[in-house]
Amino acid sequence: MATLQIDNIIKRFGTVTVIPELSLTVKDREFCVLVGPSGCGKSTLLRIIAGLEAINAGRLLVDGRDVSALAPPERGIAMVFQSYALYPHMDVNRNMGFGLEISRTPRNEIVSRVARAAESLHLGKFLRRRPRELSGGQRQRVAIGRAITRKPTLFLLDEPLSNLDAALRVNMRVEIARLKEELNSTMIYVTHDQVEAMTLADRIVVMNEGRIEQVGAPLELYEQPGNRFVAGFLGSPAMNFLSGTVAQVADGAARVDLTAGTSVMIPLAGRVETGQFVELGIRPEHIKLNEDDDGVPVSGRAAIVEMLGSDTFVHVRLGDETIVVRDSHGRRIGKGLDVDLRLPVEACYLFDQTGLRVSRLNGLAEAA
Repeated sequence: MATLQIDNIIKRFGTVTVIPELSLTVKDREFCVLVGPSGCGKSTLLRIIAGLEAINAGRLLVDGRDVSALAPPERGIAMVFQSYALYPHMDVNRNMGFGLEISRTPRNEIVSRVARAAESLHLGKFLRRRPRELSGGQRQRVAIGRAITRKPTLFLLDEPLSNLDAALRVNMRVEIARLKEELNSTMIYVTHDQVEAMTLADRIVVMNEGRIEQVGAPLELYEQPGNRFVAGFLGSPAMNFLSGTVAQVADGAARVDLTAGTSVMIPLAGRVETGQFVELGIRPEHIKLNEDDDGVPVSGRAAIVEMLGSDTFVHVRLGDETIVVRDSHGRRIGKGLDVDLRLPVEACYLFDQTGLRVSRLNGLAEAA
């Protein structure tokens, strides 16, 4: 168990700055997930923590000890890579214990640690098999077990499930969630999969272009995004955005004329000016489809209909813009048909031209 403090680190590759002055504290026994689009710097940050990349400025502290200049083996950190990186000529037992052999751990201690890790990962009956005789999920569990046997102060996991098919990812996600509770260790997990982030994390760190956009608990970020990037990145399908112009500002609210052909009053927490371009955001599950309900009325045409069984995603054309509506009532919506939508004001967010959220905390988040 350990606390990690990242203090104003900077990382450059040649003349290119990939991480410009980043600070973050990961609490003891916390499961912290780094998310963001490809190239945002999340894997680079993980490699910096592990000691596989040097920093150009700043400090890394583990339990108050500066490890910035220490080699990877001296940091007490174990990393699980995206590729399994198993030794093909060794069986599972040797793969899991080889790091301990290198560090000259007594033989009886190696046997004990490997046995405990194999039991927790349900690998007991595979200990004599070689990697080529295992499935992808089993190989990933061996890679995780190799990290567990070292008893590190920090676990680092770099997209460990990305090479697995959809069904295996679900199973391994459950395994990691169980391990998280059993090990009670500090973990930092990198992924681009929002479902993994939302279901596993105690806190999520959303990154973009080497910078931290927002940090918080999963539902906090989902319901209270600080800017358009976070709002659009978290959620599947993503949040819808409709362009508009501020027509009036009065009594702590703004009347926004949407390009889609309607107006909506949004309570404000930030400053906007009359005539300013803004975007209204609303999540697919909050839009009412063909219902006589409260909310701002909008009419459009169903362009694409995705029937997934439990949910139907309807892509609705509103003039030059398209929004996605999530319907869970099992209604059959025909492609090309006109549909009537209602946008509940309490579920709407407003973002200014810089992407900053300027609307007050929406009613749905307050109720939660």
